[in-house]
Amino acid sequence: MGIPSPARRLWIQCAVLSCLRVVCFGKIVYSVSEEVDKGTAVGNISKDLNLIVQELESRRFQIVSGSSKTYLEVNLKTGVLFVNDRIDREELCLSAAKCAIKIEAVAYDPITFYRVEVNILDVNDNAPSFLEHSHVLNVTEYAFSGERFPLPIANDPDVGSNSVKSYKLSPNEHFSLDVQSGGEQSVSAELVLQKALDREKQPVIQLLLTAVDGGKPPRSGTLQITVNVIDVNDNTPAFSSSLFKVRVSENIPPGTSIITLNATDMDEGINSEILYSFVQHGNVNPMDIFSINQDTGEITTKADLDYEENAAFELRVQARDKGLPPRSTHCKLLIEVVDENDNPPDISVTSLMNTVREDAKVGTAVALITVSDRDGGKNGVVNIRIVGSVPFKLQSSSDNYYSLVVDGPLDRESASQYNVTITATDEGTPPLSSTSVITVHVSDVNDNAPRFAEPVINVYVKENGQVGSVIHTVSAFDPDLNDNAKVTYSLLGSSGKGAPPSSAVNVNSVSGEIYSLQSFNYEEVKTLQFRVQATDSGVPPLSSNATVNVFILDENDNSPGVLPPYSDQGSVNTENIPYSAEAGYFVAKIRAVDADSGYNALLSYHMAEPKGSSLFRIGSSSGEIRTKRRMSDNDLKTHPLVIVVSDHGEPSLSATVSIDVVVVESTGEIQTSFRQLPVKEESFSDLNLYLLIGIISVSVVFLLSLISLVAVKCHRTDGGLSIHSAPVITTHPDGSWSYAKSTQQYDVCFSSDTLKSDVVVFPAPFPPADAELISINGGDSFKRNHTLPNSEKVRIWRYQVESARKTRGVAVDHESEGPWCVSGAPPSAMLA
Repeated sequence: MGIPSPARRLWIQCAVLSCLRVVCFGKIVYSVSEEVDKGTAVGNISKDLNLIVQELESRRFQIVSGSSKTYLEVNLKTGVLFVNDRIDREELCLSAAKCAIKIEAVAYDPITFYRVEVNILDVNDNAPSFLEHSHVLNVTEYAFSGERFPLPIANDPDVGSNSVKSYKLSPNEHFSLDVQSGGEQSVSAELVLQKALDREKQPVIQLLLTAVDGGKPPRSGTLQITVNVIDVNDNTPAFSSSLFKVRVSENIPPGTSIITLNATDMDEGINSEILYSFVQHGNVNPMDIFSINQDTGEITTKADLDYEENAAFELRVQARDKGLPPRSTHCKLLIEVVDENDNPPDISVTSLMNTVREDAKVGTAVALITVSDRDGGKNGVVNIRIVGSVPFKLQSSSDNYYSLVVDGPLDRESASQYNVTITATDEGTPPLSSTSVITVHVSDVNDNAPRFAEPVINVYVKENGQVGSVIHTVSAFDPDLNDNAKVTYSLLGSSGKGAPPSSAVNVNSVSGEIYSLQSFNYEEVKTLQFRVQATDSGVPPLSSNATVNVFILDENDNSPGVLPPYSDQGSVNTENIPYSAEAGYFVAKIRAVDADSGYNALLSYHMAEPKGSSLFRIGSSSGEIRTKRRMSDNDLKTHPLVIVVSDHGEPSLSATVSIDVVVVESTGEIQTSFRQLPVKEESFSDLNLYLLIGIISVSVVFLLSLISLVAVKCHRTDGGLSIHSAPVITTHPDGSWSYAKSTQQYDVCFSSDTLKSDVVVFPAPFPPADAELISINGGDSFKRNHTLPNSEKVRIWRYQVESARKTRGVAVDHESEGPWCVSGAPPSAMLA
């Protein structure tokens, strides 16, 4: 009889075993009964693993299970391992003698792996049962006392003491029950004839077979047995042995003969002819895998054998004669399947981190790897390795358990992801292997500052440009990702003195466009230097700087200015020469300067009136007016000259100087006077005489005042300095230079007495490394730092930058008739 349900539930609750902890081979083993309630404590895993309970949560202690169900969990507050889901030993392990759940416990910071095995103890929750409700036996009435009749075996999913242990037979006068225990711990029963049968007295005998397990309390199942008493054949076939054993390889093809069984019958004729067949017992139907020739007893395979699914088969073979009624006997056939290396290793990967930061430390765990092989023995021993060179390695935590950890520096900019190929190879012959690829994504950190293509950026801008125009666009590249690569631009101050660059230029923080806030004037500012900073949006942000040099390119926007004592304001100057003057006699020298630079400041002189003069000539580059020949009586006494001073700009600008040259009889009569309009000698009047005297007086006072002012402002040097009114060449702190018609203060003035050679003015340092020296006067080729010859009176030369093809500097050397003054520190090579 079965156990009532209330009693069964009470029995299950009372059957919960005390949890045991066993430490063996580096792992913790617990035991727990099946069917216990959820929440049942299995053991204090924190205590058994020597872990501090308070650190379980901070170290993210967790159970890693390869099963789809999480049967066990850990209470992080108490460290107790408890049952989280219903555990059915029969569902987990079928009829296996031992059932265990293998789990992996993982603790982080540092990462530690623990192997835990929980044995599932069987409880008697299944009653024995038979595959059929009734069993029919045909027994001849000539059966001898002691003749045995095998009975069906009862099945019980439970194991050990809870499995079928005995059989009971209902009381009767003809049969007794013989219970046998096999070598495989199976229990079978046979009917034993105790008293001869008489079909005429009792043709049918009803028996009840009861299978009882060894549980506490025990459970049982019944089978109705109907014995038909048949009158015929009185000899039973017999096998040579009751047990046969055979070993076969798992890789034999279907149709392979395994064994031929032979049974004999002492009868003759049809009663001695034997038919062989399988007798189904238990859960395995042998006819699904094997076939038997009913006439010969040869057993062959019908399907593929697999050691990993069934390592052995236990078959029951019946030999039955053809008598009426037929008589039969049985034998047991044990088929042992020999393992072959036919299963490659299996690799299971559990990802612990979706992405790994590129600044992850060596030893950071990325994934948990489990390898297994369904084969047995040496065929199931697996070795694992990483293929190729990657910054990761495998770290063994226990048998067949590994962790993939960081083994070197990571750089997302070099490799944003790694495909880690893992190969597992068994030790079979030949060896089999499996491969698994783990994709590890590397996340970005802000470890790269934006970079400009060049640390120094040179920009060339024409003067008088439009305010707000874009003069240059800077760009910086950041190899990081997303916000770490989002670059903004800002303007930093100049390292030099002067107005801040923010008053002249600004930069677009997004596009990097640099636009002007004013129109530049080359004569006021020739260069502008500032720094642009590129900053990314990372945390913390990183930045880098680039120096921007803005060079203002000169435009021809200044006309030549005539230096005193002459003027281009419409006044007329008078110069006297003696009648006895020889050819080449020096009459006057026109000097002019141009605030522009380069070709725009390169001046030339020519005589506009009188055209084609045969008496006077002017040097085109020196501005000196000299006579071409001696005077004659046919020449006029007064010669009005108009001199035009032109620069070489595009378009060219010019200034005009008017001079009347008066021929006198002797040098004692030579004097200089000014007049507003030219007059003819024959119309000279007293009024003009008074006007001429007044102009001369004013000019004398003006010259004396100018000389006094220069004397106060200039100081004398050891080389012999003098004070003069003179054009000024100004050098700036950045090395550039400029002309000025006049100045209020001079620092150093050089007179012709102090100069040992002609004055050469150019930006310092000069020439630059990328300059090409070009002569534009006389075709001479001047090398760097070459001293100019003294044979020429006026020489002008320049240099160009090949990349821009723009004039960047002009060197002028003059034969000094008046002093040349330099404002500020003289260039490094002021005197050539």
